Amino acid sequence: MPGIAREQVAELLATSAESAASSASRKLPAADLSVAVDGLGPLRFPIADEQAVQLRELGRRARFGRGEQTLTDPEVRDTWEIPKEPVHVEWTEAFTAVLDGMRAELGLPPHCQLMPELHSVLLYETGQFFVPHQDSEKDDAMVATLVVSLPSAHTGGELVVEHQGQSKKYRGLKTAVSLVAFYSDCRHQVLPVKSGNRVTLTYNLLLRGDNQVSATESPLVGDLATALLTHFATPVVLPYSSRKGKPPARLAYLLDHEYTARGLSWSRLKGSDSARGALLRAAAERADCEIALALAEIQETWDAYDEDEDAWYGDHEDEDPDGYQDPGSTDDRQYVLQDLIETSTTLTHWIGPETGRLEDISLDISDAEVASTTPTTDMTPYSSEYEGYMGNYGNTLDRWYRRAALVIWPRNQGFASRAEASPGWALDELAATARAGKIAEAREAARSLESFWHAAGRYPGQAELLGKALEAARELDDAQVATMLLRPFALERLIPPHGPAFAALATHYGDIWMDGLLRYWTEGWRPSSYGLAQAPSEWFEDLPRLCAALSTGGTASTAAARRIIEVSWTMFTGQVAPALDGPLTSRREAWLTALGAPCAGIIAAAARLGSTDVLQNARKLTRTAGDRAHALAMATLRAAGTRRAGFGELALSCADRIRALLAQPQRAPGDWSIKLPTGCACELCETLGTFLRDPERRALDWPLAKDRRRHVHARIDEAELPVHHETRRQGRPYTLVLTKTEALFERERLARERHQADLAWLTDEWKV
Repeated sequence: MPGIAREQVAELLATSAESAASSASRKLPAADLSVAVDGLGPLRFPIADEQAVQLRELGRRARFGRGEQTLTDPEVRDTWEIPKEPVHVEWTEAFTAVLDGMRAELGLPPHCQLMPELHSVLLYETGQFFVPHQDSEKDDAMVATLVVSLPSAHTGGELVVEHQGQSKKYRGLKTAVSLVAFYSDCRHQVLPVKSGNRVTLTYNLLLRGDNQVSATESPLVGDLATALLTHFATPVVLPYSSRKGKPPARLAYLLDHEYTARGLSWSRLKGSDSARGALLRAAAERADCEIALALAEIQETWDAYDEDEDAWYGDHEDEDPDGYQDPGSTDDRQYVLQDLIETSTTLTHWIGPETGRLEDISLDISDAEVASTTPTTDMTPYSSEYEGYMGNYGNTLDRWYRRAALVIWPRNQGFASRAEASPGWALDELAATARAGKIAEAREAARSLESFWHAAGRYPGQAELLGKALEAARELDDAQVATMLLRPFALERLIPPHGPAFAALATHYGDIWMDGLLRYWTEGWRPSSYGLAQAPSEWFEDLPRLCAALSTGGTASTAAARRIIEVSWTMFTGQVAPALDGPLTSRREAWLTALGAPCAGIIAAAARLGSTDVLQNARKLTRTAGDRAHALAMATLRAAGTRRAGFGELALSCADRIRALLAQPQRAPGDWSIKLPTGCACELCETLGTFLRDPERRALDWPLAKDRRRHVHARIDEAELPVHHETRRQGRPYTLVLTKTEALFERERLARERHQADLAWLTDEWKV
């Protein structure tokens, strides 16, 4: 059979079963259904306008779900919902036969049964509609929706059901009951009613019975097993290269229907997914592989363009002003797709192979590990986003899909395959195996993770994951394996509850091992313009609690705590120290004030553990001359709270500096001199500086070209100087008019008042 092994799997499964319908319709005589409403009595078919008006008086505007919200918006869903409690529905036995026929047409096995559960009674008057949407699953057993249109003489109001890019339109009948069943992942809409009234009953269709079937006797099982073995034995050709890498670690076969985490179950697979799932389970067993049922998020990026010529000029609108567009998505039918640039597939949940329970996972799958009978491009994306031409990039369309997948891997690689998807599970297993006395087995299993474990630091729930890794690292009693397990994490993931486990590791493996681990954990700590690089400021604030938890573990863990304080201070000063020179603008002051709490956290931790080098360096840093260093020092003291150890000399130096500032003579009323901060020595800045320093000159008319005016603007604005600048657009070049403002005196007055308040606070709180 032609094609690579994963393509052979898809081709074999394509022939495995007849393609099942995603929707099915039937009709019944009106005599097979009776509907009575308390207070109105039996409904007469076809529904007359008089009874429709009476139904409306009992109803309210129908709501719809968007995410976790339940909303009412007639632009999205314009219909009336009648409470189902006063509605009494009775069917003849013909209804059971119709449901059984629909079950078969939808591809569900005969030993299963569709059970109808009345969900709502709806009235669509002339002009009312419901935009394209998908139904949510109201019950764990729900697989489909049934819409029953009662006989009425209306026009329009067609139910349009779409799946895999194909749509079917169903019309109501005047003298018979129309029934349409469709899987819950089908997008559908109700077109506007043109005349009359459309009345429907909607049911949740619950699947009773396990729809799994045995496929062990199928002749396809042997061929599928052979294709699986070939897939896992054939090296992958590396992208953009003729070289070959390792064979794929797994195969993810994408199913044809969408499923939610709530509805994911082996026993509720839809249509042909059920038969194909049975075949792959049997083939995996014969090939000595394991298999799991998973949910996949797929993103495609296409080279695309807007077929509307106006798009090239940026005049188009992404949405039709006369039609509704599903929020959060883009109707990409208006775009012309050219080349597929990139595809990414991520598994987000699966039914645990051993537990049988739904588990949260996160696993990126390469293209060489994905197969499907139905291409993703034939599916309907749940969201899309177009990026128009932007000069160096753009003209791309991103589309997102949700599909279910059958994930297969060799049984002898089972631990590593599961661990890559769920690191937390792997760490629990390693610790449990080691505690059971199987240490050699646990170490070997841990070593099987090395090729991909570096990515463990990107998984969600890092604090919990690190806690499990610390426990497993101790149980395995191997310094090299322990380093491998812990290396992907970052120091800021270490929190006070980890203290006992981390202290135990420090004592067990020693100082040299601990120093190496801390180097790995701080590799990503680099200064950035604002903020604290990768280390959140909250972590520095909580450093005293972490070090307190570590210092109870003995000499080795106390030494580790001191080392953590030292590297924290090194990172902090590497960012802050170069920024302490220059004028104190409002932006810089806000930034430095925010750094007070993390700085106080480091100093408090250093004082608790007696880290004298850090304390001495902290005093030097905050004693640096200039307003910026003083702002950081004051913010640190205010963030210290009731803590006093390590902060006394800092409070004293701040008080001394304030007293010195207050002792300086105040600016004379007519002194307009302003100091231009250093930073540029060009002739423009020299002229600007001369004007600013002049105590008597208040204004300057300065003919300058545009670029030269822009440079002067930038210097004034960057330093937030009390100078107003505007351009007089007369003559050539235009004239830049600079004027010193009264804010010069107001700022100095406010600064003096603040210094006085700060000194009073220091005297009261710190007894300086």
